[in-house]
Amino acid sequence: MQARAIQRDIGIPATKVRQLLDLIRGKSVGEALSILQYSPRRAAGIIEKTLRSAIANATRQDDDEDVVAARTVDVDSLFVSTVMADQGRTLKRMKTRARGTSNRIDKRQSHVTIIVSDGRDDSAVVETAATE
Repeated sequence: MQARAIQRDIGIPATKVRQLLDLIRGKSVGEALSILQYSPRRAAGIIEKTLRSAIANATRQDDDEDVVAARTVDVDSLFVSTVMADQGRTLKRMKTRARGTSNRIDKRQSHVTIIVSDGRDDSAVVETAATE
């Protein structure tokens, strides 16, 4: 079973976010949260919030489906299966320079996607629920 969370338009460049995402890729959820909690980087709080959202999405699935009982998830069995940091839009600003000229300053943003999984295949759960 997989669940994902997306955080868009973070005011931190994707290159700096990827440094933290490399630390938590493939780790268990508890270990990833502890890494992010004690990291001094500014992006750690945003990534931690996104990871907690992905965990909440995994524990709470759509209630309108009949296979909810078969989808009970143990939070301790979850691990970070996929993390991505994509380039967002760039804010373009101008800074005045000498002799009436100016330079352009790019303020880059990024999008973070975190997918957590417990290693089970969803198709087998859905097939068993459909046959019952």
